[in-house]
Amino acid sequence: MKLHFSVPLSEDLLEKFGGRYVLYSVYLEGFLFCKVRYSQLHQWNEQLRRVFGRGVPSFPPKFYLAMTKPMADERRAQLEQYLQNVSSDPSVTNSDVFISFFRKLQLDTFKIQTQQACLDVYLADGRHLRVNIQTSDTAERVLEVLSYKIELSRELLGYFGLFLIQDHSDGELSVLKKLAEFELPYVSLQSVKESPCKIAVRKWYMNPSLDKMLMDCKTSANLLYTQALQEMEKKWITPTAGQMQKLQIQEKAPDKIKFLELIQEVRHYGYMQLDPCPCDYPEVGCTTAVHVGNNEISCCIKLPSNQIKEVNFKINRVRCWQVTFLGSLSSQGLDQVLELRFEYNDSDTWRWIVLNTKQAFLLSSCLKKMIMEQLSTTKSDQEMIELPEPGKAKKQSIQVSQIFHSGFMPRKRLLGRPNEDDCVFEKIREEDL
Repeated sequence: MKLHFSVPLSEDLLEKFGGRYVLYSVYLEGFLFCKVRYSQLHQWNEQLRRVFGRGVPSFPPKFYLAMTKPMADERRAQLEQYLQNVSSDPSVTNSDVFISFFRKLQLDTFKIQTQQACLDVYLADGRHLRVNIQTSDTAERVLEVLSYKIELSRELLGYFGLFLIQDHSDGELSVLKKLAEFELPYVSLQSVKESPCKIAVRKWYMNPSLDKMLMDCKTSANLLYTQALQEMEKKWITPTAGQMQKLQIQEKAPDKIKFLELIQEVRHYGYMQLDPCPCDYPEVGCTTAVHVGNNEISCCIKLPSNQIKEVNFKINRVRCWQVTFLGSLSSQGLDQVLELRFEYNDSDTWRWIVLNTKQAFLLSSCLKKMIMEQLSTTKSDQEMIELPEPGKAKKQSIQVSQIFHSGFMPRKRLLGRPNEDDCVFEKIREEDL
């Protein structure tokens, strides 16, 4: 699936010797990632083609005449689409030519030299671990260093990720984004240094039942336990009185494994919590608390009449979604106005539902993660079945190539239904999910 690359801004600048050039601001998951010139991207595209051949998406053509404003906007949109398309292939994003190119751009954009540094990585209980890294180390590398320090099995690294977290003055916190594996955590933190942000390690899967895969490792069980306690402390989950009593007994024991087994029964455990935000369901003027996980978007909606309505939007009833930019960007990306809208089958009627949230890209990433987990589960189930029953056709499989998503949409493109490239479930039947 495509990464959430966007190119919402560009600058017309002067060369040292009088020429002019355009510098494009590339955002990843809604935050400034790097700045780059067309010529740099063009040279990089040639490198990709030498390595990957015709599989590389077509690159926006050169303009040999002076660019008008419409031409400049068209090129910016084309570069955005190119970055989304080229990043959809894991063999490309995991390659040296991809990682080294963006490593240099990130360092150059924020004027950071490659050198040794210390990075504090926070745990869910508020403690932090100081790891010795290079400023040019990727998130994948930093996570490996951290796993060595805390003795986390390398086989379990894929269940965890590094996240950018924002602290608030009232003691609350917001999960802003998951860092991409090729992103530089040290640089990402420096890019938002004017805000109270930090790097944290958290589990990265949307199906809470996957906890059982981590129970046999003491370190991973400890990470799950501290994150579960944080979810209780922040009231992201609300156990019943009976559940709370049982959990408190296991917490005092302490029996972490039993605690983790019991908390599986608590509503919204293991979900990603988003900040409260405006929504237009079931009517305009509502606000909602959003939990996403376990194949659903769970909303506790406050109606204009102050009544509370709880609605669970099941992922297999979502046909497509898109993220749209609605307001001006700051240099950091912390105060932009975004919306995520998804097309949902509500009582056999398709309708768009809109959430106005600055965590729209995080929500989109969670939706993608749920889909990939479903694909993985479906593939595993099919591998266990050698032959269909006599007289019955084999169930149609879900192919990754069937799935599309919209990473970032400018406001002017919100006209009617999205095209095929914006659709997530357009070609997937509900019974396949």
